[in-house]
Amino acid sequence: GAEFGRIKTRVLQSVRGMAIDLAKLYAEREQCKGKKYSADMTLDKAFAESFPYEETDDQLTAIEEGMRDLTAGKIMDRLLCGDVGYGKTEVALRLAFKVIEEGGQVAFVSPTTILARQHFETVKKRFDGFGIRAVSLTRFNTPAETKAALTAIREGKADIVCGTHRILSKDVQFRSLEMMILDEEQRFGVADKEKLKTVRKNVNVLSLSATPIPRTLHMAMTGIRDISVLDTPPAGRLPVQTFVTEFTETLAADAIERELSRGGQVFIVYNRVETIDSFAAKIAGITGRKVTVAHGQMEESRLARAVDAFTAGETDILVSSTII
Repeated sequence: GAEFGRIKTRVLQSVRGMAIDLAKLYAEREQCKGKKYSADMTLDKAFAESFPYEETDDQLTAIEEGMRDLTAGKIMDRLLCGDVGYGKTEVALRLAFKVIEEGGQVAFVSPTTILARQHFETVKKRFDGFGIRAVSLTRFNTPAETKAALTAIREGKADIVCGTHRILSKDVQFRSLEMMILDEEQRFGVADKEKLKTVRKNVNVLSLSATPIPRTLHMAMTGIRDISVLDTPPAGRLPVQTFVTEFTETLAADAIERELSRGGQVFIVYNRVETIDSFAAKIAGITGRKVTVAHGQMEESRLARAVDAFTAGETDILVSSTII
């Protein structure tokens, strides 16, 4: 009908506007001169040596490419693609270390509170012993914690901030923000992406993605953004095996038991919130194991507790909606 034609016209105008905005933004970035970071890697080597694992060749290449951006004086806009567990966070932290070492502040922005909390824990552990001060900024912070974090960011007493889109709020004023790490950027809302555009003009940006959407990939492929890819799994990591089959309780119990018997954990994606509790009870019944439920309609603090319990190994099986 006529309404479909009107919608098509609106969408076309919106896409055209977005394309013009992007072209303008990247043209402006090209004109901007970035800070030229020192080529001296002495401190960076010490930080690299504190990494408890062996880097993959892809990780080393990605770190090198990012360092080249920083030491060349160009404003970085790099997309880092790699599957979950392939070491994107470590690459990001090596580049963040370089920026912090030379007096800049870093914002590590994640689309969910749970992810932000996990990154904060990793950052604290990884930067421990290097005199780097990290703060967290999410809805889970108490008013006192938020106030202290905002003061530390404003006064330059916080070197790296891990948080959700809360970091993009007007009351968050950085003393010298020089780098932004965006985890799964495609999952941010339209309003957040608009705010990010203004930040992008003169701040180094590293976007991490396990599932880059085609538009982001296309921008990278056509040269608007640089791209680094982590294709190699870390040593000892087994390739993912995928089976498409009909659900049976016997098969589910067998698959769960195999994983748990090797000391692993299981999460089951079940995307019907109205019956998720009864399904979880069924899984608990057939396995005799401790099961936790997580979905987006839960109160946020309860959701975080459920995921934290799973992360800490207090529960064996997490039955979750696609929020996972």
